[in-house]
Amino acid sequence: MQELATESPEEILWNRRYEPHIAEVNELCDSIKEQKPGSEVLYIDPAHSMDDCRIVSLFSNQRTNTGEGFINPGDEEATTRMLGMQWQLGLRPELMMPWNAYPWIEPSEEPGKLTPANITEGLKPLLRLLQLLPRTSALVAHGNEAHRLADQLMKAAPASIARRGFKTFKVRSLGGRSFAGTPTRQQEYLDAIHGAYAEAMARTGIPRKA
Repeated sequence: MQELATESPEEILWNRRYEPHIAEVNELCDSIKEQKPGSEVLYIDPAHSMDDCRIVSLFSNQRTNTGEGFINPGDEEATTRMLGMQWQLGLRPELMMPWNAYPWIEPSEEPGKLTPANITEGLKPLLRLLQLLPRTSALVAHGNEAHRLADQLMKAAPASIARRGFKTFKVRSLGGRSFAGTPTRQQEYLDAIHGAYAEAMARTGIPRKA
């Protein structure tokens, strides 16, 4: 008897990236990728949802790719901190959406900090994303590059976004040197991030975990 082929969890996730609740966002990623031939643009995990999203998490990616094909907060520690924060606050993945300040990963460019030109170039893709997320009215920017793009967003946001009462929050990146220091200091950093997300949840009508 022939054995049935089974897909790995990674393959199942990858094959779900064009499901209706996230298709337009990942089609946007494809469109952005075409602007820079040879580049890669990471997709949004299908755990997220265009219609339900209230908060965007904007990451200061540095042209790095974990190989999974989807946007994540950074290294393994960063991902663990993000998931822990979501669990503690009761922030379900369909209520938020990750995005990279500079969405392109270019083989010809060395990983490193984004230039001012890179950050400015990331504004139009971010605006296009927000047009696909009608219920989103808060953005949490992680790291200096994301902070600068958040500032540009608030200056350039069209009336359709401004009418939402849109607010941005600036916090540290979740991993790397941003979390250097003693355990006490790291907890202070994490508490500040939790506070920003808690306020964003309150503004967007998401109840906190009891």
